[in-house]
Amino acid sequence: MDPAALSAALLAITRETVGRRGAEVEVTADDVTLERPRNRDHGDWASNVAMRFAKRVGTNPRELAEELAVALRETEGVAAVDVAGPGFINITLEAAAAGEIARTIVDAGDAYGSNDALAGQSINLEFVSANPTGPLHIGHTRWAALGDSLARLLRASGAELATEFYINDAGNQMDTFGASILAALRSEPTPEGGYAGAYIAELAARVLEAEPGILDLPRDEALTQARELAYTYQLADIRASLDRFNVHFDVWFSERQLHTPDESTGVTPIDAAVDRLRAQGHVYDADDAVWVRTTDFGDDKDRVIRRGNGVYTYFAADAAYYLSKSDRGFAHKIYLLGADHHGYVHRLKALAGAAGDDPDRDIDVLIGQLVTINGARLSKRAGNIIELDDLQAWLGTDALRYSLGRYPADSPLTLDPEILQKRTNDNPVFYVQYAHARTRSVARNAEAAGVLRAEGFDASLLTHETESELLGALAEFPRIVQQAAELREPHRVARYLEALAGSYHRWYDNCRVTPLGEEQVTDVHRTRAWVNEATSQVLRNGLGLLGVSAPERM
Repeated sequence: MDPAALSAALLAITRETVGRRGAEVEVTADDVTLERPRNRDHGDWASNVAMRFAKRVGTNPRELAEELAVALRETEGVAAVDVAGPGFINITLEAAAAGEIARTIVDAGDAYGSNDALAGQSINLEFVSANPTGPLHIGHTRWAALGDSLARLLRASGAELATEFYINDAGNQMDTFGASILAALRSEPTPEGGYAGAYIAELAARVLEAEPGILDLPRDEALTQARELAYTYQLADIRASLDRFNVHFDVWFSERQLHTPDESTGVTPIDAAVDRLRAQGHVYDADDAVWVRTTDFGDDKDRVIRRGNGVYTYFAADAAYYLSKSDRGFAHKIYLLGADHHGYVHRLKALAGAAGDDPDRDIDVLIGQLVTINGARLSKRAGNIIELDDLQAWLGTDALRYSLGRYPADSPLTLDPEILQKRTNDNPVFYVQYAHARTRSVARNAEAAGVLRAEGFDASLLTHETESELLGALAEFPRIVQQAAELREPHRVARYLEALAGSYHRWYDNCRVTPLGEEQVTDVHRTRAWVNEATSQVLRNGLGLLGVSAPERM
């Protein structure tokens, strides 16, 4: 019996009991939750459902819990039910019922852990969105790891998802970037506020190779050409860095689209966005400017969308971009922004409200905090940042992605490269990957010894306490995936995998899959081979959700 089957049984019993008491109370699957008890002596699963409904059905929690326990004890696969404290229900499964999860996992394969909690939701997930004026830095590295892992979780939970990179390729920074490239071409000093570093010289050399006559052009023409060519090269470099980091986007959205007039109407998406917000009743004119009344939705002040001189603000582009996502069919938008974007939280939520959406339902704005790595050197090419490419070459993709994914996005983070490069249990990614490699070694040795899973499976033989612990942990995986997706917290998967690896290592120390010496192969060995394979599958699936490899050997 897996947690889903047990939850369904408890749901049916609760509905029947509540109905029998004459209470007109709706009981949903969300009301009947199961948790793993911290103390394994308290059983395999625990529920507080009696404490949720006792008052509504006119009784006390413990009395309702006892009533539910009577019916639960008659459920096939349940060995014991105890009521503890004020009304907790502790459930112990029969060994055979608990052990069936091993076969369920192996049969499901790569699909195990997937769920339909977010089915029917159309989500746009935007992350990284670096300016195309320089290499990706350590902050972008964290957003890339977190964003891509979140995308994998959302898809695993049934969402219809598009990942998106917003290219900030309009505005003053692009002109400054072009001027910096042209200055390098002409061996002139970097303009004030311009971009410096060896990468600028490298881009300038690529521009000159592509257009040898650029220095003969009038300055304005040369500036435009230098900017556009260098922009193309730098964006390609960004995409290549992300590809090497196993991060791929469905959509690369250019900000320039928002400033480009429609061929038939001559109206830009930004102009149209202002008109649409005005139609919603949240735009007004004051002090020769056009404003959006974002304070109606919790913003600390109203926002200027067009200045008195007719120039649009960045907020106008934000509005047009948000509406573009809606127009493309995305009912829900998730933004993963950097540590310097706290001011955007209220602004974007207020924008959602002004656009007619529900700020509490239709938009999530996640702020990722800063990350530092002890001993990391500034990029020789960029001069003032730590580059993704350098970090990847130094620490490796797996170590970076796992380490950045195992902490909440909103927590500042300092990584220790010495630990990340160790091949010991002190290194979390090594600890989990080694557990997977050990499962593969056990499987190879078992097969060589003639332990063939296809020849026998008897879950009632899985009686060792470490087997109960391991099977319970394996059964938890779909819930962890669903919870991590719904809460937008990939780190929950990493922490689960570490706990699972610990349970597996303890099981490995106590329960042999391969017979010793002249010992004959029995169904105990064959059934344990299923447990080993199930653990291998879950570790592999979990690492895959974090974009981390699952080695066969280490």
